[in-house]
Amino acid sequence: MIAFIEHSFHHENDAESRQNDAVEAGEQGGEGAEWKEALKEIQGTVDYDSIFTGLAGKDFGGMNRTKPVAVIRPAGSSDVATVIKSVQTTPFLRVAARGNGHSINGQAMSDKGLVIDMRAMGDHPSLNVVVSSSYNSLSYADVSGGALWEEVLKRCVLGYGLAPRSWTDYLALTVGGTLSNAGVSGQAFRYGPQTSNVTELEVVTGRGETVICSESVYPELFFAVLGGLGQFGVITRARIPLQKAPDMVRWIRLVYSEFDEFTRDAEFIVSQSKENSFDYVEGFVFVNSDDPINGWPSVTLDSDQWFNPVFLPPSSGSVLYCLEVALHFHHHQHPSFIDSEIERMIGRLRFIEGLRFEVDVSYMDFLLRVKKAEKQATASGIWEAPHPWLNLFVSKRDIVDFDRTVFKKILKGGIGGPMLVYPLLRSRWDSRNSVVIPEGEIFYLVALLRFTPPYPSGPPVADLVAENREIVGHCTKKGYDFKLYLPHYQTQEEWKQHFGSQWPRFFERKAMFDPMAILAPGQQIFPRTHKTSQLL
Repeated sequence: MIAFIEHSFHHENDAESRQNDAVEAGEQGGEGAEWKEALKEIQGTVDYDSIFTGLAGKDFGGMNRTKPVAVIRPAGSSDVATVIKSVQTTPFLRVAARGNGHSINGQAMSDKGLVIDMRAMGDHPSLNVVVSSSYNSLSYADVSGGALWEEVLKRCVLGYGLAPRSWTDYLALTVGGTLSNAGVSGQAFRYGPQTSNVTELEVVTGRGETVICSESVYPELFFAVLGGLGQFGVITRARIPLQKAPDMVRWIRLVYSEFDEFTRDAEFIVSQSKENSFDYVEGFVFVNSDDPINGWPSVTLDSDQWFNPVFLPPSSGSVLYCLEVALHFHHHQHPSFIDSEIERMIGRLRFIEGLRFEVDVSYMDFLLRVKKAEKQATASGIWEAPHPWLNLFVSKRDIVDFDRTVFKKILKGGIGGPMLVYPLLRSRWDSRNSVVIPEGEIFYLVALLRFTPPYPSGPPVADLVAENREIVGHCTKKGYDFKLYLPHYQTQEEWKQHFGSQWPRFFERKAMFDPMAILAPGQQIFPRTHKTSQLL
């Protein structure tokens, strides 16, 4: 994980490097470089030093390198507005808002442009929690767009016993970053993605205007920005509804040998009412072998647990499936009650008897479960290696064929990391947002999260990227109803195909809120324009 450095840092002995960067910035900015003069007015810091621009030219994917001319650490939304207004005087400069650098394909980069370090705004005590005193109103947290979700979790749970409803699996991501995409985890089947769990935003548009918006106030901007890939504005503050946080979580994994039984049970669970279902549902594919990374050992939840393959039916194939569920509970609830609730809900499921694993953990430990994996991957060096991940939404109609070709053939040996697959409900997503998803009420998230050692210890990145292309090519050739999640394309024609019937709306929103196409150049959707009256 590449994070921004906390404070402005200057190298007195690197004057020549800074001068070269400044010259390049001046050339890029055009005659007079008025934008640099404008940036002198901000309360935060501006760094042209190659150390800072070098960090901002990388991301978690590790497959792209760019060279921004400056990194801005804003003190507040007014600084963000100043940055955007300053580049309007130039013909070429563009601006990328960068959170914690967790993009995979350079989406938060700005080659020969400016990068706004949104984590700088997260440095300030900008997380304000309002606890409702009325039964009919919600408690909420006003959060900086640069705050990490793990910071939100700790402040809300430890300070108030409250928590947001919808999360991501990994919480060292910024609030503004996930709201600009969708924000999906095992709670989304019930509450929807994070984009469906925000009531108000402060946004700095591509015009340099700071706007507070909601479903009822400037709704077009509000819904455009949610899932808008950073194309319409920079989220500088978000209002997140809160609910009472549970104390504990019963975390359970159930093993299946047949994909149809796995999907039938997963769809059954997510379709149940809140009273008759779990609080969290995910699933993953693993290799039918004793491989410590890809196989049986990846399923157990505790070091005392053992995956006994003797329980597997003789008909088991090269891959197996794990349904992962969780039930929240409080300290005052008697253990026998929790046990009975679990048995009632699990009783109708068709998992393999003898291959059920469970453990009780605190609510915070459950939500921070990936943090442990991050520490282990960091210690081994894998966390800093390239990550050619692939994330898809695949319709229920096509998920069985996807399993037959992708999981059982292309990826039957594993990928060195999780292969997530679990159902989501379209009705929990707000169609007014900019995210596009498959048709039909049930569709599946598929996430291929490769954690492989760098070459030559692991396979060449080019081979893994080619494998991703093979998978996407198969989906396209077979006519699947699918969408890339966290999408990245090279041409606008590909983006038009991605958005489909929603492309005219997306295009119109761009013309309305960022007509010069200043924002989010790393997405490669719109070329920079010189006039506000023309987008292409």
